[in-house]
Amino acid sequence: MVALPKLAPSRMTVAEFLDWCGEGTCASHELVDGEIRAMAPASITHGVIQSTIAALLRNHMVGTACKVITAPGVIPRVRSDSNMRVPDLAVNCTADELGQRALPDPIVIIEILSPSNEAETRENVWAYATIPSVREILLVRSTEIAAEMLRRQPDGNWPAKPQIIEVAGELVLDNIDFRVRLAAFYDDTHLGRPAIG
Repeated sequence: MVALPKLAPSRMTVAEFLDWCGEGTCASHELVDGEIRAMAPASITHGVIQSTIAALLRNHMVGTACKVITAPGVIPRVRSDSNMRVPDLAVNCTADELGQRALPDPIVIIEILSPSNEAETRENVWAYATIPSVREILLVRSTEIAAEMLRRQPDGNWPAKPQIIEVAGELVLDNIDFRVRLAAFYDDTHLGRPAIG
């Protein structure tokens, strides 16, 4: 017999959300201002881009204290008791501990923009910017080869506008000394293959 998830209250704290979820039973949900937000399954293109970025970052960071995590729970500084957002990828350089449910001290957060949830993803960006450890936030498009980089400035502020990276551009993540041509994220997708005919 399959156990049905408990009904969620209309508003909850992060602790209540994690209790409601159980261990890994609500990976397709996040908590936004005390309300559960369901996340739709990603497109194949989105998934391929996500796994490619994760592989490139993992290979780059082998032998370091840093690691890339897929779909981690992160808790913004603002309204931290009622928000747990779930980016596509994050990098942190602190040791993981048994039973941890939220990623401590992410330094890089990466989101892949899809047409169906772009507004929600952009809303999450400003929540991520409140996390003191976050230095870089990267938005990667899934419908064209392009990205937007937000990098925390030396004075701790964020720029008014993101740096736009286009198809021929190089992507740099300063905090982990990572450089790659942006198009490499798309190599195994229809966007990275030359048109036939």
